[in-house]
Amino acid sequence: MNAARELLLEHGPTAVTHVQVAERAGVGRATVYRHWSRTELLLVEAMATVPMLLLDQPTVPTREWLRVELTAIARQLDLDDVRAVSTTLANAALWDHDMDARRVQFAETLATRLADALDDAQARGEITLALTSRDAAAMAIGPIYYRSTIEHAPTDPSLIEAAIAALGAWSTDQ
Repeated sequence: MNAARELLLEHGPTAVTHVQVAERAGVGRATVYRHWSRTELLLVEAMATVPMLLLDQPTVPTREWLRVELTAIARQLDLDDVRAVSTTLANAALWDHDMDARRVQFAETLATRLADALDDAQARGEITLALTSRDAAAMAIGPIYYRSTIEHAPTDPSLIEAAIAALGAWSTDQ
């Protein structure tokens, strides 16, 4: 797992393959396959060992920070390996307790970070939310996830802008 984590940190999700992990760890590919039969499972486990930086450091103005963060999420989901991990995690969580626990942790982290940033923005008068901050977090991320995983298409900037605008009345809209 250390080899997979190192590859992920050094080169991103596309570097986490059975071949590259085996080479980095100095073991045969069969050893890696024995532990992780599919690349997505290997990547899910590797990603669980890396701190999640998404939505981690909100800045002001919040609308611009949110645009940058949502664009970063969309670009990550454009990568086939990340899309595969995302859908594998959601699918496996239906029957695997450990995978469901990872899904819950990931979703809770994203939702809490985004909801807290939106609550702070509302307290500063940057936005009047049209719905609860937790629902706004789901509304912001949902279209990006849908576009990537269901439609298998890239998220264009206009969809991100529409999602941000739909969260409420931004003070910059006036």
